[in-house]
Amino acid sequence: MEAKAVARYIRISPVKVRDVINLIRGKNVNEALAILKFTPNRASVPVAKVVRSAAANAGHNYEMNEDDLFVFAAYVDQGPTLKRFQPRAYGRANVIRKRTSHITVVVKEKNSI
Repeated sequence: MEAKAVARYIRISPVKVRDVINLIRGKNVNEALAILKFTPNRASVPVAKVVRSAAANAGHNYEMNEDDLFVFAAYVDQGPTLKRFQPRAYGRANVIRKRTSHITVVVKEKNSI
C-alpha cells in the first residue's frame, strides 16, 4: 500500500526542485525531513511540506505506521509558465519566464515491499 501527496503550482523552477528531490528519494521519511531541514535551497521548504503531507496521508487514510515509511517515489513535473515582459532599448522587449512546479511524493511502508 502506498500514500501520495501533491503540491501544485509551486513558484520555483522544476530544475531547482529536482536537485532537492534527488536528495531524499529512497530515504526513510524521518531521515528525508532531517536532510531537508539542513538543505539551504529554497525548494526544500515546499518539498518538506509535501513529504510531511504524504506521511500524514499514510497514517490517517491507510493506517500505516509512520515510523516505517520511506520515500518510494518523488518527482517534479513542470507546471504552467507565467510570461512577463521587460522593456529593453529601442522599443524591444525581453520575455521573462516565471516557471512553476508540481511536486509529487509517494511513501510506502518498509515491510510491504
